[in-house]
Amino acid sequence: MSPDGGLVPVDPSTAVTVKRKTTKSSRSWISIDATGQRTVLDEDKYAIMHRVQIHARDLRILDPNLSYPSAILGRERAIVLNLEHIKAIITAQEVLVRESSDENLIPALEEFQRRLPVVQGDAEAGEEDESPFEFRALEVALEAICSLLAARTTELETSAYPALDELTLKISSRNLERVRKLKSAMTRLTARVQKVRDELEQLLDDDDDMADIYLTRKLAGLSSSISVSDEPLWYPTSPTIGSKISRASRMSLVSVSGNDENDVEEVEMLLEAYFMQIDSTLNKLTALREYIDDTEDYINIQLDNHRNQLIQLELMLSSGTVCISMYSMIAGIFGMNIPYTWNDEHGYVFKWVVGLTGTFCAVLFVIVLSYARFKGLVGSWWSKENKQG
Repeated sequence: MSPDGGLVPVDPSTAVTVKRKTTKSSRSWISIDATGQRTVLDEDKYAIMHRVQIHARDLRILDPNLSYPSAILGRERAIVLNLEHIKAIITAQEVLVRESSDENLIPALEEFQRRLPVVQGDAEAGEEDESPFEFRALEVALEAICSLLAARTTELETSAYPALDELTLKISSRNLERVRKLKSAMTRLTARVQKVRDELEQLLDDDDDMADIYLTRKLAGLSSSISVSDEPLWYPTSPTIGSKISRASRMSLVSVSGNDENDVEEVEMLLEAYFMQIDSTLNKLTALREYIDDTEDYINIQLDNHRNQLIQLELMLSSGTVCISMYSMIAGIFGMNIPYTWNDEHGYVFKWVVGLTGTFCAVLFVIVLSYARFKGLVGSWWSKENKQG
């Protein structure tokens, strides 16, 4: 606003600059190298693609604004990881994690910093952790995800089982609403666990995909096979050519390491360990779902039993109403203002009419209930009432 109170036009270049800064900050990445050093990178997608040498279609999988399924993809120089709250690119030297506001990402980043540096073992024995960097990074990511889902499952079990037991003891609107919310949470959690399990199972079923995760061996094989050539290993401008070169390089690596029977044994053992953990979590959720289904069946049986009791009570009341209506009919006939000869001995006749009509209605009521019991209409409840009486 100008000093005289008027509005000052905004410079379009300034507005564009502000918008670009906002977009840029929303695409921040966190880099963690083999020493555990953490660095925040404010780079656009083209810089990230050039840094880790992946294509745009792989980078889109990690876009938080887009909905992509869970994925663990092995590329020529990197592993693209999209599982739960961890969206990362793992190379043989560093891990790039897309920055997010999810609070569960903070412990995962701390674990990356703590466990990615090479751990020295017994000094006398000279042992050390010789696992490739990408395996250590992948293990940290899988452990963080599996542990989080297991913790959510344990919390759900702690809340669900007492709520279900309380519902079986007392069916009320409050308990029903509580169980409904828990069942919705269980359904969402089961879908999350199932996605991670399916991705690990799909990866374990394909040896080529597991071999693609072994970045250190691929880089060693590529460096030895093209040591005399200065050609670049990655062609970002042509996905088709890049995929052909990637496939040819993979075939050359397979031919070099074809004599090694334990080619993917290490990565297979790593994936199987977390597959068993996530499968155990899924089994717990399946058992909880079965318990909920059993509780629903039990509640439906109880409601059906109460409904049957109400129907039996309604049948008894209807039978009694019919009998009483016959008694009322006789009383109405005698209450008509019509001259008849019984008026002279009304006391004597009144006793007979009342006694015979009441007896007839009672006998009719017993006959109706006996017939209903014979047909099974008032079975267990009527017998139970008679025994208690």
